[in-house]
Amino acid sequence: MNSNLPYVALRAFEMVVRKSGFSAAADELGVSQSAVSQHVKMLETWLGAELLIRGARRSAPTSEGRVLARTVEESLGRIDEVCNDIRRKKYRNNNLVVCCPPGFAFTWLFPRVLDFDLKHPEISLSISTDTTDDSRLPDNADVGIRYGLGEFSGLYSEHLMSEEIFPVCAPHMLPDASTREAKAEHLQGLTLLMDEYGNKSGTPPDWHFWARSCGMQLPSRTRTRSFAQSNLVIQAAIQGLGIAMGRGPLVAQALKDGKLVRPFSHCARSPYSYWLVCPHSAHEYPQLQSFFLWIQNQTAEAGYATQMPSDLT
Repeated sequence: MNSNLPYVALRAFEMVVRKSGFSAAADELGVSQSAVSQHVKMLETWLGAELLIRGARRSAPTSEGRVLARTVEESLGRIDEVCNDIRRKKYRNNNLVVCCPPGFAFTWLFPRVLDFDLKHPEISLSISTDTTDDSRLPDNADVGIRYGLGEFSGLYSEHLMSEEIFPVCAPHMLPDASTREAKAEHLQGLTLLMDEYGNKSGTPPDWHFWARSCGMQLPSRTRTRSFAQSNLVIQAAIQGLGIAMGRGPLVAQALKDGKLVRPFSHCARSPYSYWLVCPHSAHEYPQLQSFFLWIQNQTAEAGYATQMPSDLT
């Protein structure tokens, strides 16, 4: 092993490329933006080549930088996989850590954990939240539930469920909401509650996607309010702070309880799905297989579509 290689700088550079900027990379690494910038500059000086095309908001790799970042990511991913494999050999008899988006954890997974405990008392299930879509899992996680298009090249993945999207609101928000006869112009003057989808690839299932899919036109002037987590959007809708674009699995219970209603009959199939992911070396572990089977059964019992959007007509 070459002791002269600037390993810290390589890690910082790979993170800048993955996050498309110095600020996001610094947040992920838990260091200052200045420190990340210095590491990358030092790496460029050491190599004698420019690795990044720096922009005001985003930075993109040069052709050489792209090759280096991909190599570093693949190498670190392999190291992570080996280390996690070693770690799991110690804990895999009775521990399983699942990471998933906060909104999914709060509204869908938490209410079902007791059922898992009753069916698998030999496994100690823990849940952590994670908002990234990286090709690696957090160090403490054995399995993940990801939301997106399914582009997780560094992980083993299985499609879990698709979703439909439709507006939801508190019962008092729109006249005759229970009749589902509201029209798009009724949105005029109301606040549209928005999910923040970050840098996810593809077209997010937001208000504009729903309107286009349903052949409707949103009012030209509407007030919007954005939230970083889907469970906050749902709670804001329940509190009457606006009308939200509901994601089927996440609003099902609130609709059943009467806390939310659907003012429109129109719905659209989301381009995003939920995916089960884990390291390639771990998906045959008994605990993971037990969890995969359990959550797939939960999905089927809840009546959610299991096909990928491209398979549905």
